[in-house]
Amino acid sequence: MEINIGEKIKKLRKEKGMSIAELAEQSQLSPGLISQIERNIVTPTIVSLWKIAQSLQVSIGYFFDEDIKDLPNPVVKKNNRKKMIISNNSAIYELLSPDLNRKIEFLYITLKAGDYSSKDFVTHEGEECGIVIKGRLMVKMKDREYILEEGDSIYFDSTIPHRYINIGDEECISIWAMTPPSF
Repeated sequence: MEINIGEKIKKLRKEKGMSIAELAEQSQLSPGLISQIERNIVTPTIVSLWKIAQSLQVSIGYFFDEDIKDLPNPVVKKNNRKKMIISNNSAIYELLSPDLNRKIEFLYITLKAGDYSSKDFVTHEGEECGIVIKGRLMVKMKDREYILEEGDSIYFDSTIPHRYINIGDEECISIWAMTPPSF
């Protein structure tokens, strides 16, 4: 399923009566980048998408939500997970929960060797907890670093600046729960 993030950003920006320049100023991104994202010429990094979402006063999940008329099926089949590739690296976020309209978000994250969740630290409201299923992962916070091996888990307040880095020489797979949903 294709998700048109650029179109949703443009539509919401216009509904709010904002120009590209105003959104760029509020999100601290360049007008050229906003324009390219809206035209789907470039895919926003997770940090850029967070800045845009904050400026438009929505969660990142707004850009991935679909119109849901009925209650969603509570089962998410492996081959039907929504995949979110939203950065300039190869990080893949797969939604394990049926949608983003709940109190918790459940993600399956795959990072290739040397890859990372985002180039810059991110912060958002809430808490998160993750477990490494395969590989080695560094959870880097502003003043600390935690190395997680297979089977290790971590819990922290999401308002602490953080990012994830695969420090192993193989693919790293981890599962994360975040509340409230930050995508």
